[in-house]
Amino acid sequence: MKRRLPPLNSLRVFETVARHLSVSKAADELAVTPAAVSHQIKTLEDHLGIPLFQRVKGNLLLSDAGQAILPGIRGGFEQFAAAIEEIDNLGDAGVLTISVAPSFAAKWLLPRLDRFQAQYPEIDVRVAASMYLTDFHGDGVDLAIRYGAGRYPDLHVERLLGESVSPVCSPELLKGPNRLDTPATLANHTLLHDDSPDDDPSCPTWSMWLKAAGVSEIDGTRGPKFNQSSLVIEAAVMGRGVALGKSLLAAADLEAGRLVKPFGKAVAVDFAYYVVCPKPKLALRKVSLFRDWLAAEAGGPVAKKRKADG
Repeated sequence: MKRRLPPLNSLRVFETVARHLSVSKAADELAVTPAAVSHQIKTLEDHLGIPLFQRVKGNLLLSDAGQAILPGIRGGFEQFAAAIEEIDNLGDAGVLTISVAPSFAAKWLLPRLDRFQAQYPEIDVRVAASMYLTDFHGDGVDLAIRYGAGRYPDLHVERLLGESVSPVCSPELLKGPNRLDTPATLANHTLLHDDSPDDDPSCPTWSMWLKAAGVSEIDGTRGPKFNQSSLVIEAAVMGRGVALGKSLLAAADLEAGRLVKPFGKAVAVDFAYYVVCPKPKLALRKVSLFRDWLAAEAGGPVAKKRKADG
């Protein structure tokens, strides 16, 4: 038979005394008298049938039994606190925490975010830029936008945007005696490499792109490498060379005329941007509103389907 659980209050008092190894300090924290603390400890010891503390040269120490049960009891209270904290995240307003890859945040999300805030001023969006996997529970993240193959087990996943790759450069490189007008003239310019850890085999490197373009005289490995897609695009904007950049992330600079595509069509890649979140989060109004807004900004099939359903 399972042992009947002791009173929750006596467990809380035990954890507090064990943390301080002092009845008086525990009483101060719990805002009760030392006698009340001692009573709760005796109640728990009577329930378990074994002493949990011992006095050694005037010092209060945990007994072997006290040391044995403390980690589980402490862990239980930490889980209680985490569960209560989750309630605070269930509101329609408040803070909406979004985990986003840094380059996507800088080049796509942040330039648009004011439009969401204008529509829903009661929701404060917190953007956590990270390339690492998200611990939705431990990090307090409500929703993530990830670039990858779309395989995120046990999570809700929506494809947001596809991606392609093409050479981009400053319009200044199209001028002068060494102007960039054919793939062969890349020999006169620095090649900028996107060395971000995407691990997408369909994404061409400069060596692959040059081979496909029929150019064999250029070393496709030369030139500086950047571990963030946004950095390689910024280097191209500054005229440091020609980037083989992600078209979606370069779109704003292309539209503003800070970048141009000197030649060739963009090459579509397999990876895409996905909206990812735990399934229970879908019930939150703030998450639902942000998903709808993302889909509308992307203008893709998710947005069209929701409009048809709505």
